[in-house]
Amino acid sequence: MNFKNFTFSVALACLMGAPAHAQFSGDSVKVGVLTDMSGIVSDATGAGSVLAAQLAAEEFGNRIGGKAVQVIFADHQLRPDLSASIARKWYEQDGVDVIADIPNSAAAIAVQEIARGQGRMVLFSSPGTTALTNQFCSPNSVAWTYDTYALARGTAKAVVESGGKSWYFITADYAFGHQLQKDASAVIQAQGGKVLGSSAHPQATTDFASFLLQAQASKANIVGLANAAGDTIATIKQAGEFGLTAGGQRMAAMMLLLTDVHSLGLNVTQGTFLTTPYYWDLNDATRAWSEKFAARQKGKRPTFMQIGVYESVRHYLQAVEAIGSDDPTKVMAKMRTTPIESAFTQGATIRADGRVLRDMYLAEVKAPKDSKGEWDLYNIVRKIPAQDVTIPLSESSCSLVKN
Repeated sequence: MNFKNFTFSVALACLMGAPAHAQFSGDSVKVGVLTDMSGIVSDATGAGSVLAAQLAAEEFGNRIGGKAVQVIFADHQLRPDLSASIARKWYEQDGVDVIADIPNSAAAIAVQEIARGQGRMVLFSSPGTTALTNQFCSPNSVAWTYDTYALARGTAKAVVESGGKSWYFITADYAFGHQLQKDASAVIQAQGGKVLGSSAHPQATTDFASFLLQAQASKANIVGLANAAGDTIATIKQAGEFGLTAGGQRMAAMMLLLTDVHSLGLNVTQGTFLTTPYYWDLNDATRAWSEKFAARQKGKRPTFMQIGVYESVRHYLQAVEAIGSDDPTKVMAKMRTTPIESAFTQGATIRADGRVLRDMYLAEVKAPKDSKGEWDLYNIVRKIPAQDVTIPLSESSCSLVKN
């Protein structure tokens, strides 16, 4: 080859290779973890969610396509207004490509709308509202981990099939709690069970005595807890004090986290049923990842919300690497056509409405005598098929879905 032809060939190759680098919008692929660093769910999200995103980035050597992968975070204090403000600044000024986590449903909806306006991506791990994939659905967002429909219907169906036919609900008296009870009740009745009654309580109630006494008097097999966070913890703790579980009634929590069980202890929570999309102790692969997490989290094992941050960020980075671009539309298209594969999930997919279609697990909290360690808290009773814990597309109000 003569020198002139060789020079031209090298120059042409460089020009042909240039667009791959030009597809990246900034000097780095930047992931923003918007989470609760100081509030009521900080133990279940917070620093652990940030670490989960960092562990995902580390699997790529913190570099993709010659660009550094950078993880930043902020405390949104569970406030929708602050969440929207941070998201806008991240997208407009700080070059953030994707936002992850976002506990608190109202905060998540606020960020969803900012992301829609900016044409940017958001990956929800911690909010539970079904509105994110219904009336507020967006082409560039994913509800990765769970929603209220999944937890309520998954627990109710599995528990009824296991013999828990009669129920009494203790329900938080606002939209979240009533939706949990409604979703669970529909399944219970469809499976031939009965709802014998319910009691509604204000959020942040400290005294559940009257509600628990009514549940006890109902003689229901199962006391369903359609509440969350501190309300669920207080209900379970006081149920033990009133002897409900000792009397043969079982607790079924619609929203209970690993950190809640750890905080309360097995003496109080033993026998409680719950639905979870992940558990750290499922197999050798999940244990290995969780050990890496625990080594940098003072021995704590990850909650399902933190695992969801890891897996969603990992899937995002896989797509960016595969197409050599951080263009939101192209990345989202790649994420939708690529099955989700990780230590925790095999073969899940992202639907048109942004919901991840995944199997979940019915778990039962262990008795103290059966636990082999501080974080050995659940018996996995059964796998729950994805179709049992996901709103059918035929019932969706998402504008992206053709019913």
